[in-house]
Amino acid sequence: MAKYGKWIGGGLGWALGGGPIGAIIGFALGSLFDNAVDFEVLKDKTGKRTTPGDFGISLLVLTAAIMKADEKIMKSELDYVKSFFNRQFGSHYTKERILLLREILKQEFSIKDVCLQIKSHLDHSSRLQLVHYLFGIAKADGEIHNKEIELIGQMARYLGISRPDFISIKAMFVKDTSGAYLILEIDKSASEEEIKKAYRKMAVKYHPDKVSHLGEEFQKAAQEKFQSVQDAYEQIKKERGVS
Repeated sequence: MAKYGKWIGGGLGWALGGGPIGAIIGFALGSLFDNAVDFEVLKDKTGKRTTPGDFGISLLVLTAAIMKADEKIMKSELDYVKSFFNRQFGSHYTKERILLLREILKQEFSIKDVCLQIKSHLDHSSRLQLVHYLFGIAKADGEIHNKEIELIGQMARYLGISRPDFISIKAMFVKDTSGAYLILEIDKSASEEEIKKAYRKMAVKYHPDKVSHLGEEFQKAAQEKFQSVQDAYEQIKKERGVS
């Protein structure tokens, strides 16, 4: 007898208002059902049903896209995801989400549609943090492939992230001789006053408190981003010999 769970699950995910993300997750759940995997009703760590804007679910879908970007799925990338989810959501949640991720990796889906749905549900600070997380996955195997950078850039555009913000986050992972200036979104010709103004602006934009609603682990990741801004500022001051 044919197995129809994944098709039914995908259809229900779309019909119940989950949009493209709901359809992807529904299809994955249906596939697990076809394979007789014991899987609880999709819930977040508080026990409530997830929504299309659930940050963890959004991460799963975009994680799958990044892992496939360089046409090879590395164990180091999967380990990075497991570790991150474990620290953020706990072992039980992580075990089920990794099962979902394996099924999502088998699917083809529209990056644009998924990102536009995420954009409509997540605030700007959360979307900046999402881009930071995606670069972390891309670098998990020790290097960031050009195809991964290109895909993250494409995602950032669909997520409503400006080009300067994307370049700023990219500079935190891809080293460049002018990296400190890129992180602060200024030119090397900027005056001392412009540098100070840029630093204050970026410190507010990337402050960890902006993503406190996402949980402790995301705040830790945001702290790394915030520290990169501080380090960039200190590096520029040192190069220029100013206090």
